[in-house]
Amino acid sequence: MRELDIKRNGEYDIIVAGGGPSGCAAAAAAARRGARVLLIEASYALGGMGTGGLVTCFAPFGDGEKQIYCGIAQEVSRASNTAAYATEPDALGWVTSSPEDLKRIYDRLVLESGADVLFGSVVCGADAENGHVRSVLAANKSGLTEYSADVFIDCTGDGDLAVKAGAAFELGGDSGELQPATLCFVLTGINFESFEPARMNGADPGSPIHKILALGDKYPLINDAHFCIDVLWPGTVSFNAGHLYESDGTDPAQVCRSVVRGRELARQFRDALAEVEPETFGSAYLIETAPLLGVRESRRIVGEYTLTLEDYLARRSFADEISRNCYFIDVHGAPGSKAETHEYGRGESHGIPFRCLVPRGWRDLLVAGRAISCDRIVMGSTRVMPNCLTTGEAAGVAASLALCHGGDVSAIDVGELQRILRAGGACICPEKAEN
Repeated sequence: MRELDIKRNGEYDIIVAGGGPSGCAAAAAAARRGARVLLIEASYALGGMGTGGLVTCFAPFGDGEKQIYCGIAQEVSRASNTAAYATEPDALGWVTSSPEDLKRIYDRLVLESGADVLFGSVVCGADAENGHVRSVLAANKSGLTEYSADVFIDCTGDGDLAVKAGAAFELGGDSGELQPATLCFVLTGINFESFEPARMNGADPGSPIHKILALGDKYPLINDAHFCIDVLWPGTVSFNAGHLYESDGTDPAQVCRSVVRGRELARQFRDALAEVEPETFGSAYLIETAPLLGVRESRRIVGEYTLTLEDYLARRSFADEISRNCYFIDVHGAPGSKAETHEYGRGESHGIPFRCLVPRGWRDLLVAGRAISCDRIVMGSTRVMPNCLTTGEAAGVAASLALCHGGDVSAIDVGELQRILRAGGACICPEKAEN
C-alpha cells in the first residue's frame, strides 16, 4: 500500500479546531495576546450555526437586568445588531442576526487579531498519548498536513479533536437518546401586508403551525409545533422549524439522512403555509436551506469538573469561573413529548468553571463551546451561541497563558485568567464562590 504523503507544519503556538462562535472567540483572544494561532474550519465561512446553520437569532445576551455575556461576545453582538434589519445596536434580548453580515463580522474578528484561518479543512486525526497532544492532522485539497503546536483548543461542537486524541466523553441519555436536529430554511416572497410575526411562534394558539397539524398526514414530515421565525428583511423570513429525529451528529449516515429529510421538510412547510394561509404565503418561495445541520446535542467531553443540573438550579458560583450563564434549559424531547425546561428570574445566572474546559487528564488541550463538560440536561442551556463566545474567549486566553508553562493548561494562574477576562469586560463572580 502506498505510504500517505503527509506534509508537516510547525509554526504555530496554538491550534483551534472549529470556526464557530467559540472557535472564533478562542482564536481572536489568543492572537490578540501575541500567540501564533491557526484556526482550522471544515466549511468555507466562520460562524457555525449563526451563519452556515441559518440560526438567525442570538439567544439573549442579558439576564433581564444587565449584559452578562461580555468581552468578545459583546463585540460580536453589537456588530451583529448594527448590521441586522430593524435591530437596536445595544439590544440584549432575542435579536435577529444576518448570516451574511455575521460571516464578515467573524472574518474581521479573527483576521484582524492576527490569527491564520484554514478553510475547507477537517481535523481528521491527532498524535497524542498520556494526556499530551503533539500534533493534529488536517485534510483538505492539498492532501494531509500535520500541524504541531504547544496548546490545542477543540471548538468543533462535537469534541472531534479531543475524541481523536483519546479524551473521555459522554453522548446522549441513559438509553442513547439525543435531542432532535433541525435544518433551518428561508422563505421569500411573503406578503408582509398580511404577515403577523407576533403570532408565528408555535407557542401561540393562533400560529399557522396548528392549522397545518390539523390537516393530519397531508404533510407527514411536519410532526410537531416546533416553529420559530425571524424577519431578515420585509418579505424574507428565516425558519427554525420542525424536528429531525434519529439524528446523531457524530454519525455520518444519520447526518446524511437528516439533511435530505430536512430539505424535504422545508418544502413541505412552504407548501403547507401556502395552503393554510394563501394570502400571506401563496407566493412564498423557498430560497435556501441551511448548508449545516442544526445539531442540538452531541458529545460532552469529560472534564476536570462536570457542571450539573444541581449547579444550575442552585445558581452556583465557582472560585475558578470564567463566565456566567442565564439561558433557560431547553431540552427538545422525543416525538410527542414535552420539552424539558427550567427558567431563571430576572438578574439570575450561574457560573461556568474553568475546569469544565479542561478534559480530565489532559495538559495541553482545552474544549470550548457546546462540548464542554456538563451533564445532558445542562447542555440544553450551555449550548447556545453567547455561551460559546464566552467559553471560547476564556479558552483562548488560558491557552496563551499556558504557553509560559510549556503548554500545560493546569499550571496557569486562574486568578490571572480571571483578571484578564474581567479587564476585557467579562462578567465573573468568584467572590460568591461555593465550589
